[in-house]
Amino acid sequence: MFKRFRRLRINETLRDLTRETHVLPSDLIYPLFVREGENIKVESSVMPGVFQMSIDMILEECRYIRTLGLNSIILFAIPDVKDSVGSECLCENSIISRTIQAIKKEFPDMFVVTDLCFCEYTDHGHCGVLSDKDTVDNDATLELSAVQALVHAKAGADMIAPSGMMDGIIQTLRNALDTNGYENLPIMAYSTKFASGYYGPFANLAQSAPKHGNRNMYQMDPANRLEAIEESLEDEKQGADILMVKPALPYLDIVRDIRNNTNLPLAVYNVSGEYAMLKNAGIQGLIDYDTVMCETLLSFKRAGAGIIITYHAKEYCELLKRDAK
Repeated sequence: MFKRFRRLRINETLRDLTRETHVLPSDLIYPLFVREGENIKVESSVMPGVFQMSIDMILEECRYIRTLGLNSIILFAIPDVKDSVGSECLCENSIISRTIQAIKKEFPDMFVVTDLCFCEYTDHGHCGVLSDKDTVDNDATLELSAVQALVHAKAGADMIAPSGMMDGIIQTLRNALDTNGYENLPIMAYSTKFASGYYGPFANLAQSAPKHGNRNMYQMDPANRLEAIEESLEDEKQGADILMVKPALPYLDIVRDIRNNTNLPLAVYNVSGEYAMLKNAGIQGLIDYDTVMCETLLSFKRAGAGIIITYHAKEYCELLKRDAK
């Protein structure tokens, strides 16, 4: 006697009742990119539907996405002035600080995550202070990262997400936050971040590509599965509240491996290259874009991630709202 699996697929209601995995607006974090100026909303030339925006336009975007049930964002800043140590992000009147303050004033319950790194703020495009032309000084970068974290905390960030892949970053930030009265501010670690070719469109949008060299000396080798697991477990030991795998789609095996080795919440970052491939394939009519987008987001949840950082977040929530009518 064979089993008739099709019994549970016979109509839509039954399929909904037996569906094992769901992606909800509350699972999603939407990336936003802020720059100086007013009334600015410039679409990316390589990521259709993604924009650089001035603070006033960021507020308009937040107002709109809240109507979709989307209440979590991660902020990236594109400063006018860059230097060798990223001085702009260490300033309490920085573009990121002013943006956080503006959002929290207008929407106190909007959940604001801040990306903590130096690549957008340095004139060389690397994720920290250079000790020579192509080498980031790990420990000097840790010291400045603690300063940057306190800037974000004082501005009102709800969670800090350090993305530079410096050894000891979680312990350094936890100590700095705890000793300055921010012991309840959570840290989402970019705990397993690979040196990936999928970041290209982001580097174009955020103007953060290295001017020389690459990031292979501090980001994960894509070939190393066991080291990837160890990286995340080390961040857990140092005090991370949430772990993350970045990119998402090419590393679903790593997502599952880490899920099987920790009880911490686990996020994925569905990065710019993944988004751009789907978006442009949809524009060219090569795929049913909405269907593939939903299938992709579902794959992250099924692999074990509870949180998805994605450029698809707004349009996914728009699709849910349309389908609910």
